[in-house]
Amino acid sequence: MTDFLATGTLPDHYEQLAKTVRDFAQSVVAPVAAKHDEEHSFPYEVVAGMADMGLFGLPFPEEYGGMGGDYFALCLALEELGKVDQSVAITLEAGVSLGAMPVYRFGNDEQKQEWLPLLASGRALGAFGLTEAGGGSDAGATKTTARMDGSSWIINGSKQFITNSGTDITKLVTVTAVTGEIDGRKEISSILVPVPTAGFTAEPAYNKVGWNASDTHPLSFDDVRVPQENLLGERGRGYANFLRILDEGRIAIAALSVGAAQGCVDESVKYAKEREAFGRKIGTNQAIAFKIARMETRAHVARAAYYDAAALMLSGKPFKKQAAIAKLVASEAAMDNARDATQIFGGYGFMNEYPVARHYRDSKILEIGEGTTEVQLMLIGRELGL
Repeated sequence: MTDFLATGTLPDHYEQLAKTVRDFAQSVVAPVAAKHDEEHSFPYEVVAGMADMGLFGLPFPEEYGGMGGDYFALCLALEELGKVDQSVAITLEAGVSLGAMPVYRFGNDEQKQEWLPLLASGRALGAFGLTEAGGGSDAGATKTTARMDGSSWIINGSKQFITNSGTDITKLVTVTAVTGEIDGRKEISSILVPVPTAGFTAEPAYNKVGWNASDTHPLSFDDVRVPQENLLGERGRGYANFLRILDEGRIAIAALSVGAAQGCVDESVKYAKEREAFGRKIGTNQAIAFKIARMETRAHVARAAYYDAAALMLSGKPFKKQAAIAKLVASEAAMDNARDATQIFGGYGFMNEYPVARHYRDSKILEIGEGTTEVQLMLIGRELGL
């Protein structure tokens, strides 16, 4: 898989996947993106189409209902979807990387057999309950608790900003909770909570700046009772395991960000070739051409960064630093390109029906979610021994 880093050419099966998703994004996603964004409605018909294509099962083995692909294949799909609609792209990313991947990475065979075929089919969504009101970047500040009562866990607490947690097809939320204390420190474990379960509530959806067609809710747990067998992975390893999931997820978010950055380039090139001012196409003006050239450069560099991180991950080598670099570079490229694209479009760039306006609103969260820019800098510094 790593050979293309030197040649710049993707193997045929990756190229075909990217083309298939690109065609789907243009023919199915793009025509309804503005409508769902304006209405703040979840795109069930688009998700069903992605499910039919097998996108939710891309990185999972066939024995669990997956497509037998890998994490890089998922990233390619996210990049293509991100060009057109970030809400759709994050629905796929969260459903796979945050919803299903914890079960695949840390679940026992019974848990995998029960949940992965359902989640990999895309007919059901899983969510990742980590962030709390007082613990975002400081996820170790978890206050949600889970205590044993006979043969059951009793969960109490709340979570914030949880993607895919309140849809009609949400069937699972994996929750981190304090299950005890070890040497004076919180013991944090992860527990599977089927949806619906008594005491679990997806509170009313947030009114967000962007990602309006993505499902995001605060969650509350009021004496939620689940079997002790719903412990995911080793007790006390929940926080460490979820950090691994976040390392992988940063590569996926980088891929989505590259898609957003490239989508802004593509829209700007098209517009600059069509729009006339002062008797000529605005793309003939060096100021516009140079601005778009910088946009393309950002997207290219960010793509190389996530390709590199993905190659390391799939080869079994350490990739934490490279994932943080990719997420940092790509999210900033998306935000910078969205700002520049909006400027190129002028007044039209301020109108929500234009894709660049949607990218301008959507892209800011890429510098926040799954680790802020500051967290990425912290991680990179630590990996350098600082």
